[in-house]
Amino acid sequence: MTESLLAPIRAFLHCKTPARWVDFAVMNQDILLIDHANCEKKAAAAAMSLMTRYLDRTELLMCTARLAREELHHFEQVVEIMRARGISYTVLSPSRYANGMLKHVRHTNELELLVDRLIISAYIEARSCERFACVAPVLDDELRRFYISLLRSEARHFSDYLALAQQYAGGDINDRIQEIGRIEAELILAPDEQFRFHSGVPM
Repeated sequence: MTESLLAPIRAFLHCKTPARWVDFAVMNQDILLIDHANCEKKAAAAAMSLMTRYLDRTELLMCTARLAREELHHFEQVVEIMRARGISYTVLSPSRYANGMLKHVRHTNELELLVDRLIISAYIEARSCERFACVAPVLDDELRRFYISLLRSEARHFSDYLALAQQYAGGDINDRIQEIGRIEAELILAPDEQFRFHSGVPM
C-alpha cells in the first residue's frame, strides 16, 4: 500500500532526498519536530490564503477548506508529541525552500499566478510525503508510525493541488510543472547551512 502511494510522488519529484539529510534528521529530532509543526501550520495558512483570494472557485474552496483542517490537525498531533517528549516549541528561522520556489511565480496575470501557486503547493506536499517515507524507518516506533500515518493525506494533498492546477490552466502545463520541479530539486540538492524539514543537504 505504501509503495502504491509513493510511486506517483517519486515519479513527480526530480530527485530523492539525500541520505545526508536523513542522517541529520536522526541526529536533530527536536529540530525536525519543531519545523514539522511549523510546516503544518504554514500549509494550513497557505490553504486559507487561497480560500480568501479565490472566492469564486468552488472546487478550490472545498478542497482547501478540507486541506486546512487536516493540516491543523497534523499540527496539533506534532505539538502533542513534542509536549510528551519535553520539547519546547521554540522559534526557528524558516528554510529557504518555499520562498525559493515562490520567487519564480509568474505575475503576468491572475490565472498564471494561481496555477503556479498550486503547482508549488503540489511540490511541497509531494516532498513532505517523500521525506516522511525516507525518515520513518530510522526513527523510533512512535514517530515511525506517526509519519507513515501521514503518507495517505500528504499524497492526496499533492494530487488535489496538481489536479486543480491542471483544471484551472485549461491547457497543457507540463512544461511549467517540469520547470518548477527542476527549481525544487536544485533547492533539495544544494548545500544548506541549516537543517530544516525541507532544507537542502546539511553542511
